[in-house]
Amino acid sequence: MAAKRKGDVWDPITGSHIDRIRAKEVPDTPQTRAPAYQLAFDDPDFLCREELRPVRLQLELLKPEMLLEERGIESTVVMFGGARIPEPGGRAWAAKNEVQKKNLEAIAQYYQEARDFARVCSEYSAQTYNKEMVVVTGGGPGVMEAGNRGAADIGAPSIGLNIVLPHEQAPNEYVTPELCFNFHYFAIRKMHFLLRAKAITVFPGGFGTMDEMFEALTLIQTGRMERVPFILFGRDFWSKAIDLDFLAEQGTISPDDPELFHIVDTAKEAWNIIAKYYEL
Repeated sequence: MAAKRKGDVWDPITGSHIDRIRAKEVPDTPQTRAPAYQLAFDDPDFLCREELRPVRLQLELLKPEMLLEERGIESTVVMFGGARIPEPGGRAWAAKNEVQKKNLEAIAQYYQEARDFARVCSEYSAQTYNKEMVVVTGGGPGVMEAGNRGAADIGAPSIGLNIVLPHEQAPNEYVTPELCFNFHYFAIRKMHFLLRAKAITVFPGGFGTMDEMFEALTLIQTGRMERVPFILFGRDFWSKAIDLDFLAEQGTISPDDPELFHIVDTAKEAWNIIAKYYEL
């Protein structure tokens, strides 16, 4: 039975706002068919107007926040990583040529490491009744799928923060359905990644992964976010993809900024860093 909402009248059977039902039961006339007659909160065309952007931003912030709170989830382990990385032995579907195919297959090991890491996190989370360190991914394929899959391996819940894109971002089948969210605004999605984060892991990936990684690093560097274990998977990949030591030498970042993160190759290394940090 749906909970009663203070200040509004709800149908205890359907859980619906009764005025939504009543508004559809009126006689069919030109007046009642007019868009102006629709209840404002039940009018998708109205809610999608440009002037309503602040309301939509608030709704995207509130909906996942309320549902995660109702679920009792207090902290998460974030897993960023490429959508295009295949499962070991799987097809490198994103490859556009033989070089890309060879390289994607070479880093497919990180799909398995992501799956193993998520499983270890979820085993710990289960000891907290799935309130602490719940795995959260972007909800899509590749590394994201591996993260949700690792949690599903032991029957643990995991979160997927999907986003509407022209490609790649259908929810993977391992996200807990009740914790599978969809976003329009990248900014609000990023907020939800970090609001409960007790650790951030970054696997090999492309523009999206880099964007998420550097934004989180900037928040930690500037003190706008509490420092948490920040772990990059793939020594060989990251040593070639970015050179933060070079930036430090150039003076564009502080000399100790590269110490904001660790680089590992295995799930065991990553979990040991987190366990040591929190004295688990």
